[in-house]
Amino acid sequence: MSAKSRKAAEVRIAETHAAEVRIAETHAAEVRIAETRAAEGRIAEGCAVAGELSEEQRGLWTRKRWAVLAASCLVNLCIGALYAWSVFATPMAEHLAALSGGTPENLSIVFTTACVLPPVTMILGGIVNDRVGPRWMVIAGGICFGGGMFLSGFATSLPFLVAVFGVGCGLGDGFAYGSTLANAVKFFPDRPGLAGGIICAAYGISSVIVPFVATGLMAVFPVEECFKILGTVMLIVMVAASFFIAPCPPGFAPTGWRPQRLADGGGRGVNKDWRGMLKSPVFYTMFAMLVCGAFSGLMIISQASPIAQGAVGLDAASAAAVVSVLALCNTLGRIVSGSLSDKLGITNTLRAVAVGFAIGMGALSMATDDSVVLFYFGICLVGFCFGSIMGVYPGFTALQFGSAHNSVNYGIMFIAFAAAGVLGPLAMNYLFGETGSYQAAFLVAACLAAMQLVLTFVYRLQNDARRARRRRRWLIAAKHPRRSLYVVREMRRQRRA
Repeated sequence: MSAKSRKAAEVRIAETHAAEVRIAETHAAEVRIAETRAAEGRIAEGCAVAGELSEEQRGLWTRKRWAVLAASCLVNLCIGALYAWSVFATPMAEHLAALSGGTPENLSIVFTTACVLPPVTMILGGIVNDRVGPRWMVIAGGICFGGGMFLSGFATSLPFLVAVFGVGCGLGDGFAYGSTLANAVKFFPDRPGLAGGIICAAYGISSVIVPFVATGLMAVFPVEECFKILGTVMLIVMVAASFFIAPCPPGFAPTGWRPQRLADGGGRGVNKDWRGMLKSPVFYTMFAMLVCGAFSGLMIISQASPIAQGAVGLDAASAAAVVSVLALCNTLGRIVSGSLSDKLGITNTLRAVAVGFAIGMGALSMATDDSVVLFYFGICLVGFCFGSIMGVYPGFTALQFGSAHNSVNYGIMFIAFAAAGVLGPLAMNYLFGETGSYQAAFLVAACLAAMQLVLTFVYRLQNDARRARRRRRWLIAAKHPRRSLYVVREMRRQRRA
């Protein structure tokens, strides 16, 4: 080949290379523009498509969302009465025994049934909620819960009581709790932790308020009449509150707010349904963190009074005060940590909760008859941390997987709470039976808190890896446009598989 031909060939190669570079740069720019538009285009979901609501409409819904939150809290204040069952258990057992002429039965199966059903109905109700809206779900929940309480006043046998209180109230609890919680988080994309924390706090404080109301009623009326009165009032209140609960409109974002990138590396801008959530490794890390945190709290809550009497020798009246203090700290944690998570980040909040659980369990394990103050410190810290994790997780789930399907997604995540509700008390009873003290159970819970702390770092690494994969795709698009197309196709194929 002559020198002239070689030079011409080199020029053609250089021009081809320059064209490929320009194509690569154009492709990379298009990828970045598409990613930016996708991120900025979802405002309310992390969010939904911007511009669907006018500024006037956004301002109206920004003001109205507080009324929706207040009505949702009122609903949860009613259904939280489920956890005041212990107040009714003994009088109801005596009432059934008097009717049958036998001895009082153990009614724990009633409460167990009521606690097992809410996670199931949250998932099924979440699917219906996305179609019919939260108002109808609250009405259905009010009919089931209020009707179950009312019909409990007509119970003449244990199976009937299981059917009306256990099944009826359990169904109503799941329908109303899941729909109001998911809807409130959608209305507060700027403060999802605060909204979820307030809703959960209203649910939790009910177990403090309702026992006082029920005790006052039972001082005047028999227990069966108390069920009828409370059921009627709760049905009316829940149905009335439902008319103030509107579904969050698509495209809603509070006035003056724009979505920001999550400091925790979460999934803002992503809306995954339950199938996509279950395919994500992050879900299983979050699920395990919730099990670890709820395990410690439910282990203590389920037996707070016996622990107070057995561990530090308190009398029955003082032990009852411990239960009230625990419930108040639980409620306080839901509000405070829900709000803090919006400012400090959810990962940092969960790390602080894990450390608090470990310290609280350590304090309880060292408490003796001469260190009642240390015991109260441990109880308060455990109650606060348990409330914190329950207040943070609704918003946490929505931020990670999107708000569009949060009704179903959080219902599935809530299975971790139900699992902890079974494992925690069982572990406490088993270890106490084997050792004759509560110290072993406290130490096991402290170890689970340490595991929760480790899982927060695993969660962060998983999200960092996801961001790294996204940056790597941009770099490939800039250097090798053909290869980038292959990579994108391969990623789509793997997601479909």
